[in-house]
Amino acid sequence: MRIGLVVDSACDLPLDYLEQHNVDVLPITVRIGEAVLADRRNEQATLEFLHAHVAERGHEAQTTPYTVQQIQDLFLSRLVIDYDYVFCMTITKTRSPIFDNAQQASFAILSDYKAARSAAGNNTPFALRVVDSQNLFAAQGIGAVEAVRLREAGEGAPKIRARLEHLALHTQGYMVPPDLYYLRNRARTKGDRSVSFISAALGSALDIKPVLHCNRGETAPVAKIKGFEPAVEKLFEHAAQRVEAGELLTPTMCLSYGGELEDMRKLPGYERLRHACANNNIELFESVMSLTGMVNVGKGAVVVGFAAEGQKFHG
Repeated sequence: MRIGLVVDSACDLPLDYLEQHNVDVLPITVRIGEAVLADRRNEQATLEFLHAHVAERGHEAQTTPYTVQQIQDLFLSRLVIDYDYVFCMTITKTRSPIFDNAQQASFAILSDYKAARSAAGNNTPFALRVVDSQNLFAAQGIGAVEAVRLREAGEGAPKIRARLEHLALHTQGYMVPPDLYYLRNRARTKGDRSVSFISAALGSALDIKPVLHCNRGETAPVAKIKGFEPAVEKLFEHAAQRVEAGELLTPTMCLSYGGELEDMRKLPGYERLRHACANNNIELFESVMSLTGMVNVGKGAVVVGFAAEGQKFHG
């Protein structure tokens, strides 16, 4: 069985990894004023756009995911021909309509695929599963990497499906945003009142940075730490401790950063986490945060994702 894998562009994994393993990307279009970029995980294009626009006006950005029709067209023009079963893994549906769009498109795809496959000389059935990662950014990468690993090990669709759904429940995503004012302004633009003016002003005045945690689609602060670098160091140490304790459910750790990766690697705690992963056979993925992610959480944000039971973070 030919198994295809699809993610959206908010999934923070390196583009060369996605291309090497034939993982298709559903792009998200970002518009800031007159500037428009289709976010396709191209790190250089993302950084150029970041330096030109995001720092100043990113909170005003409009992000547009693939529509139901665009997803339907992509599948019927190519994916139903190239594969027999496709897993489409999306950002949490609590933060984006991509899951719902893909789910709605799947009904038409499964109804209409036969003509396209028949024209390609294939009369066997096609199947599609849309999987809500229930997480964001770097943490989305955990399920995608596991799907690649299982596919390459020759596992069938039922086992991959069960594994992805299990991991979605136990993937832990953490983020340290550098600028609460930006986060508040962005939230207001989107009609999200989760970051109040008072908390943003107080946090900025005292240089308090939250460590935000996402699991099962729910996001909340798990710690408030004075200073951006101390907050990041605490987060990296937490991830390293979970690696060293042997608690990860997959041999994967994903990091993403809203800027140049060399800047992330200079942050305190990074080297400890890198060594912990190397010493415990955990593959460490590092990527520039998607443009979609950066316009939503701000330049310079750090995100860590891994799979383990319980979040256990103590600030």
